[in-house]
Amino acid sequence: MIVGYARVSARDQDFAGQVADLEAAGCVKIYREKISGAKTDRPELGKLMRRLEEGDTVIVCRLDRLARSTRDLLNLLDQISERGATFRSLKDAWADTSTMHGRLLITVLGGIAQFERELIRERTDDGRIRAKARGVRFGRPHKLTSHQRREILDLLAAGEIQADLARTYNVGEATISRLAARGPFAQGAAVAQ
Repeated sequence: MIVGYARVSARDQDFAGQVADLEAAGCVKIYREKISGAKTDRPELGKLMRRLEEGDTVIVCRLDRLARSTRDLLNLLDQISERGATFRSLKDAWADTSTMHGRLLITVLGGIAQFERELIRERTDDGRIRAKARGVRFGRPHKLTSHQRREILDLLAAGEIQADLARTYNVGEATISRLAARGPFAQGAAVAQ
């Protein structure tokens, strides 16, 4: 079966042009939705993907109707392929997974996308290492200053109740409990931080 997917982003746009092109291409069923292409959770696209069977062909008018990024496109094409179906874009003749050349181009795109992801990961790791060398701290900021942590440890040693201290310092009881669990070491750590 040949199925089509038509998408527009704005409520005041209509599907007329896409639907006419998809019908002319032989689509028996056309899934339509008005939703941003940036959203990955698109109900009609989800229905289309779930109902795909081996031998089916998915057709769109242009690639940007299906996906906004190369990664998203490759993920969707992989899902289509896993179901034993093929994909074709009417305006992008090279995007036709039913042909040997189309599959080759998609494979090359996939390799480029993987290379790009690895470059981004490498640059991010390098940046993180340089930032740590400059003294940049990662993770959530401390809820309590070192002075407040020392005060809390002193108050706990004096017999104050953890729940009362949590309310006084506007933190969760778990924060006070973790500080108390460190015991005497926490006071030294609090001074150092």
